[in-house]
Amino acid sequence: MKKAGAVLLSALLLGLTAGCAKPEASGNAGSSGKQEEVELKFLMWGNQGHMDVYNKLISQFEADNPGIKVTMDSVPFTDYQQKISVLAAGKALPDIAWVSERMIPQFKANGILADVSSFKDDTSFNLDDYIPSTLDLFRDGDQLLGLPFSTPPVVMFYNKTLFDKAGLTDPSTLASQGKWTWKAFEESAKAISVKEAQGRVYGANFFRDWKTWAILSSYSWSYGSGPFNEDLTAFTWNDQYGVETMELLERMMFKDESHPKAGEQISFDAGNLGMFFDNYSYVSKAREITGFEWSIAPMPAGSAGSVPMLGQAGYTLFKDSKHPEEAKKLLKLFASQSGIEATSTYFVPPRTSVLSSDTFLNQPNNPPAEHIVQAVINEMPKARIIPGHIRWQDIDNAVLQGFDRLFGSSASAKDNMAQMQTDVDAILK
Repeated sequence: MKKAGAVLLSALLLGLTAGCAKPEASGNAGSSGKQEEVELKFLMWGNQGHMDVYNKLISQFEADNPGIKVTMDSVPFTDYQQKISVLAAGKALPDIAWVSERMIPQFKANGILADVSSFKDDTSFNLDDYIPSTLDLFRDGDQLLGLPFSTPPVVMFYNKTLFDKAGLTDPSTLASQGKWTWKAFEESAKAISVKEAQGRVYGANFFRDWKTWAILSSYSWSYGSGPFNEDLTAFTWNDQYGVETMELLERMMFKDESHPKAGEQISFDAGNLGMFFDNYSYVSKAREITGFEWSIAPMPAGSAGSVPMLGQAGYTLFKDSKHPEEAKKLLKLFASQSGIEATSTYFVPPRTSVLSSDTFLNQPNNPPAEHIVQAVINEMPKARIIPGHIRWQDIDNAVLQGFDRLFGSSASAKDNMAQMQTDVDAILK
């Protein structure tokens, strides 16, 4: 009996030993018994300066969350939306990613975005600190499908040295006097321009890369019109103000020669451009300028005032993430007050507490704080977003074909807009 009892005891001990070995078989631990490291993938389209900011945030996150590693990758913006679509098709989406306002409709329709509305109940996160309108893009019924980190209105960067040299009042001063109109803009651009090849100066440039036509929407918006109706079901630029937009550009390019022609590579930081339209985020590059004095001003005003275009970028999580809770922790850091303070080096913050802070307003080599208030903070409530559409890339191409006709002087402004309406409406139907 004693021998039988010993055998039974050995069998029990062997069973217990086998039970203790189960975690290794499940893949949650290695032979050392340590938990495997979780890897989160973060995708964005930023430059090295942006990545440097995020590397600091990621280092903080990894220090606070042992066992979680974050891998960051950057894809050029022009390829970004297609890249996300390819990754979605291959079920290889990152855990967290940047998205722009143009991408949201397609991603919503594809059903790949995760709901992050639980942040509403997280008192330590303080979602109420976000400017309410900055969340509208990410709302889908009761769901919140992302959080913004950048809400930049388009502003005018201007070379004050060139304005002073031409004996002109600068745009910021004119705006403070209520005199910064489209007429004043066009006259200023003409007065600044120097046509001689030696010392050539252009008065203004609307285009960052000859494809950023949407900035011209501000002209029509400032007269109560615009390229599209509110829900982007109709092309509405084929009216008086759409035609005037094209005629303005034609005059500046071909008659006054105050605007570069398509294909010419002119950069604001080279010092031979009086005014340049871009998102406020361009300030990160402009801070490096040392050869002349520069600042920012609001968009010129029409009969309905000034109406800048609003760009927007945010963070989203994807439904197929293998580590949703860990990804949500990373999002919480990125979108927290401290995270938004860190990224406000480059981006217009969506949190009220940061937008009015010294952290945002008084970055080294920034424009004067009063000009940021005038051109950014005071203009944000007026700003408009180009409505999103699941076929935006097709719409964009149709509009760009119209600008190609303008650049090649192959059609009148009126005929060009009529053709553009035909092409875009066919897509919208």
